[in-house]
Amino acid sequence: MQRLQDQVAIVTGAASGIGRGIAHLMAREGARIAIADLALPAAEATVADFAAEGLMAMPVAIDVSDEAAVEAGVAAVLAAWGRIDILVSNAGIQIVHPLHEFPLAEWRKMLAIHLDGAFLATRACLKPMYAAGRGSIVYIGSVHSKEASVLKAPYVTAKHGLVGLSKVVAKEGAAHGVRANVVCPGFVRTPLVEKQIPEQAKALGITEEQVIRDVMLKETVDGEFTTFEDVAEAVLFFAAAGSNAMTGQSLIVSHGWCME
Repeated sequence: MQRLQDQVAIVTGAASGIGRGIAHLMAREGARIAIADLALPAAEATVADFAAEGLMAMPVAIDVSDEAAVEAGVAAVLAAWGRIDILVSNAGIQIVHPLHEFPLAEWRKMLAIHLDGAFLATRACLKPMYAAGRGSIVYIGSVHSKEASVLKAPYVTAKHGLVGLSKVVAKEGAAHGVRANVVCPGFVRTPLVEKQIPEQAKALGITEEQVIRDVMLKETVDGEFTTFEDVAEAVLFFAAAGSNAMTGQSLIVSHGWCME
């Protein structure tokens, strides 16, 4: 029996990277997936790839920082499939600077995508979830939901904020059968992380190999990157939980970088 048989899930930032990995596993477990992404052509290509495997998905163009776009995207999923059982709030970007040089516009952009985006997607999905008396929201946080690193002030701030948001949603959603949890990955070798390697090397005055070994993976127990599959399995654990006991929690998936 597939763990998400006939459920409907929205995954933001699902056309590539971690989001695509999550969406793929959930689709293989029987869910119908809304591939919600700013890049509609990439979302459409992802849907085509899923269809070739016999998996059910639909593309949805969503800028998670735009209130009207989020509301319209969620409405489109409801119009197509009539329900929303799961939201995976994954969309994000990365910008790195020393804090004393961080432009305010880039700080605001980071928080708009990571925090405003999570809030807007949550608010839009809670309405049909409350009406149905069930739902699961999984936020993709980070080890930086628990720890800090240099050059990443808004990212760390936002990822800490997701833990707080999930706890409020867990408390408010409990009366409506809605759970909320956070998955906190370590470094996953996505295009976003690949872009950071030379940026951090330049900012820190070290080689790219040193960034990987001495910055990104230094605190892991085995010097390994977290994989898409690692993160997707953790999301599935929360999304497919069989009771409402698992709510307001955060699960770190980081090869031991952060242990709590």
